[in-house]
Amino acid sequence: MNFIPSYRNLLKSGELKSRVATAKQLLSECRICPRECKIDRTAGNTGVCRSSELPIISSYTAHYGEEPVLSGTKGAGNIFFGNCNLSCVYCQNHEISQNWKSETENSVSVERLAEIMLELQAKGCHNIGLISPTHFSAQIIEAIFIAAEQGLSLPIIYNSNGYDSVETLKLFEGIVDIYLPDFKYGNDEYANRFSNAPHYFRTAKNAIREMYRQVGSKMIYENDILMRGMIVRHLVLPNDLAESEKVFEFIAGELSNEINISVMSQYFPTHIANENVLLDRKIRQTEYEKVISLLSKYNLEKGWVQDLESSNYCLPNFNSDRTNPFSF
Repeated sequence: MNFIPSYRNLLKSGELKSRVATAKQLLSECRICPRECKIDRTAGNTGVCRSSELPIISSYTAHYGEEPVLSGTKGAGNIFFGNCNLSCVYCQNHEISQNWKSETENSVSVERLAEIMLELQAKGCHNIGLISPTHFSAQIIEAIFIAAEQGLSLPIIYNSNGYDSVETLKLFEGIVDIYLPDFKYGNDEYANRFSNAPHYFRTAKNAIREMYRQVGSKMIYENDILMRGMIVRHLVLPNDLAESEKVFEFIAGELSNEINISVMSQYFPTHIANENVLLDRKIRQTEYEKVISLLSKYNLEKGWVQDLESSNYCLPNFNSDRTNPFSF
């Protein structure tokens, strides 16, 4: 592999070690995520995410269900973190994100987290995918530093719910090469009601704007696998509860219509969603097609869509120079 992940350069310069110290300071009066609970997680206290100092890992594996340019033939090396800084009533991973696992169950040391990254590399995975990493950002940065010292050389994917702190994201500059945020809502009322996420739209816009500043819209590939770039995911909800048009309008108008969009169709009323009449069914074909049509309206022509029945990604049509990965 010719591509050198950005954090290798930070390791060489000593900056990566400095980032570890800075990130740890955020835990003592926690400002890791936009909630800014300001509790001392280093003393074992917990805030909204119910997580203290040790990272919680539900599982890790070579994953083949991501966008094709991430999963490739050998899988994305995904690490699924426990707990979450959101509480979505329809969360498909609620047993992981809202089970509030104690630190005696699935907690690990940062050294063990580093070992997991190296294990996934040894299995041949194309990258390290951090799934719901926001609330463990400080610990992740330290683990990347430890793993990098021991030879980690895979691109890092930051796969978050979009409810991220700009201050924390700045610590990932030069560490993360691939940003994969969700952009869940274009409406603060629904975000608060269904995900307990005050000011989500404003917060996600600021976070995704920062991610874009760091990596831009250009996608860098090696052997058809994404090495550096940004993909924004958007889950279509019933009854237009995600207000998809607001999301696309922001991306095209304030960032770039060159950004790759992944429009997801796999919503179903899991967890406690069926208790709400607005969320108690799958999305309809007409709803999904309406959202897809908005992509054309805003000239967002790069990315992936899904088959409504299977949720399989439509394969991208690459051109010869890999600069225009997909046209809907």
